[in-house]
Amino acid sequence: MEIVFYIASAIAVAATLLMLTRLNVVHALLYLVISLLAVAIIFYTLGAPFAAALEVIIYAGAIMVLFIFVLMLLNLGEAAVRTEKQWTRPRIWIGPSILAAVLVAEFVYLLTRSQGAGPVAAIGPEAVGISLFGTYLLGVELASMLLLGGLVGAFHLGLRKRTPEKAVEPAQRFTPEVAEPEEVLR
Repeated sequence: MEIVFYIASAIAVAATLLMLTRLNVVHALLYLVISLLAVAIIFYTLGAPFAAALEVIIYAGAIMVLFIFVLMLLNLGEAAVRTEKQWTRPRIWIGPSILAAVLVAEFVYLLTRSQGAGPVAAIGPEAVGISLFGTYLLGVELASMLLLGGLVGAFHLGLRKRTPEKAVEPAQRFTPEVAEPEEVLR
């Protein structure tokens, strides 16, 4: 069990360092997902399967969807499309795929091992809820305000100014084009 903990810890640290050093945002997000999955395995090895499930569902799932939404919101146009075509090369996925394969192998090992590591107190949803909305209420609220501020900032960064329309009288904007009487009779 200790070896799985140390391997997952090394993967979490390596993936986090790779995430911080990538210039390409999509690559950084892939390494961040790997890091979050490694942290979920660490939680599982420490006897907190509920915290591991929350890590996968909330962070690796929901927060990553939010980050991808922000990336789509900040789409830079044709240059972004050309860059995205370069990202779909198979060699780009080698690093994250290897790290993900090691994490999957660790998880399968943990699920199939026959001997237990001893009595471990499981942390249930009720205890997590009491902690989050009791002791750590201020931290939870600050994190939610930080996420909201990030979303508003991304919206303003992605907001494009519209070009002004040609000067047209308001009555002409909604008037349908009508054919001349001679054209109708022909």
